[in-house]
Amino acid sequence: MPGAISRYLEEDHARIDAALQRATGSREEIEPKAYAEFREALLRHIGMEEKILLPAARAARSGKPLPQAARLHLDHGALAALLVPTPTTAIVKAIRTILRGHNSIEEGAGGVYEQCEQLPGIDGDAILARLQSSPPVATAPHVDNTTAMESLRSALRRAGYYIEL
Repeated sequence: MPGAISRYLEEDHARIDAALQRATGSREEIEPKAYAEFREALLRHIGMEEKILLPAARAARSGKPLPQAARLHLDHGALAALLVPTPTTAIVKAIRTILRGHNSIEEGAGGVYEQCEQLPGIDGDAILARLQSSPPVATAPHVDNTTAMESLRSALRRAGYYIEL
């Protein structure tokens, strides 16, 4: 049975997915207000994992990161880079592709969330409280210049995604 950390972060995944669905639905156009909500929620979630969960797991493992941590860091970098430019249908498709595989690494039996909860020395209540109190993320306006797009493509390649944008 999943613990409180797993439940909280998996419910956050569901909220993020719902926000993306509201932003795109079955239309070709992207609804800006709903996409802004999705963008902020995803960046907040990435921050919770990068600043709270993964460091706590590394500390509980005497400084050794979880085996999947490197993969998660690369995915987080690619996702964050995809959130920089104004969204297009190709960008949304790339985000969905990455999230599908990424979330499966984290969720469910044997996933990263469960692994974290089972580490000796982990204070699940304290970690959950920190996750829940994570503030909203301030987002900058979208950037659509050549540098942003090259950085995006580079982040995707580093993470092993060869997606045309």
